[in-house]
Amino acid sequence: MTTRALITTPFSASSTADEVLDGIDLSGVRAIVTGASSGIGAETARALATAGAEVTLAVRNTAAGRAVADATTGATRVSPLDLADQASVRHFTDDWDGPLHLLVANAGVVTAGLERTREGWELQFATNHLGHFALATGLHDALTRGAADRGEARIVSVSSTAHMRSGVDFDDPHFLRRAYDPQLAYARSKSANSLFAVEATRRWAADGIFANAVNPGGVVTGLQRNFTPAQRQSLDAAEAAGIFAYKTIGQGAATTVVAAVAPQFARTGGHYLDDAQEAYTVPDDAAMADHPHGVKEWALDPATAERLWAVSTALTHG
Repeated sequence: MTTRALITTPFSASSTADEVLDGIDLSGVRAIVTGASSGIGAETARALATAGAEVTLAVRNTAAGRAVADATTGATRVSPLDLADQASVRHFTDDWDGPLHLLVANAGVVTAGLERTREGWELQFATNHLGHFALATGLHDALTRGAADRGEARIVSVSSTAHMRSGVDFDDPHFLRRAYDPQLAYARSKSANSLFAVEATRRWAADGIFANAVNPGGVVTGLQRNFTPAQRQSLDAAEAAGIFAYKTIGQGAATTVVAAVAPQFARTGGHYLDDAQEAYTVPDDAAMADHPHGVKEWALDPATAERLWAVSTALTHG
């Protein structure tokens, strides 16, 4: 359980990304937002660019990305990136030139059934975690240069309340031996997103790079298009029970932007944010209904984070 004082900000569940950025000048900041062709990613990219950042929309659907860029005030560019394709990730990182000050690992996928990458990896874990892991490690040098420019570089890893369903299964991460459960697979990938922030900060803080995980909250986006009836029923039941309330897109992007720019999170990482604040830690056996805004211990455990890093390195760089 967390014993130190949690990091707080002036913002809340009802705050929007624009409110978080009010009065902040991001001129000179170079940012990448993955999954920025729609939903929370598009809103995050728009808000950052409007505040003066130079934003690269790293997207699988470049036509949709260009539409977002065209509708955005500020400096934007669109680059193709398929996080499920390691060759695409390598091409993106090899093509990046110059410093990077902010990486927002926002893209995510939800599947209704078992899908695999060409490597045989389970698609949700491969996209949501392994793709972003390879992206961040491939951009490490650029982030280091960004930190030298501005005193720090930040990574925002977008997780979810769904992480509370399960930690990472190291014995069978790709469902090779057990029956597939898409909700369980998604939960594992979201725990991995948080664990990445813990270990990235431990390894890279000396380089001026700090990573934090965020839960955007319940937001209706294209991510839900592949939900199974069971997944939809689970969400409906959670809403009816008051476990969470749906947010607007702007409210959903607010916590991401807090982790990206708020002075309260300057040069500190390994935290999990929810509703624009650092979330409290709850026991692994705690029910989601009792702790809708906390973070499970398994998602912040340093030993687990270090093990996941080793496994991810072997898979993506082996």
